[in-house]
Amino acid sequence: MDAATVKAMLQDHLGDCEFHVQGEGSHYEITAIGEVFEGLRPVRNQQVVYVALSDCIADGSVHAVNIRTFTPAQWQAQPRD
Repeated sequence: MDAATVKAMLQDHLGDCEFHVQGEGSHYEITAIGEVFEGLRPVRNQQVVYVALSDCIADGSVHAVNIRTFTPAQWQAQPRD
């Protein structure tokens, strides 16, 4: 599996979100930006993303995932390097 495949799976499941995916093999860093995260608790935000990857997590093709979620407003407020 590669980052592009993970991103495509996420976009298929959550088409209204923007994703930035880095990693390879079975370890990925995912940043998800979307209105879907508005008003949700952090754990629920992660669950929303995990659902899209549940089959790959179950079969072991995705093992370690670090997920950061933002609403568009939160993303805009993030400091940039």
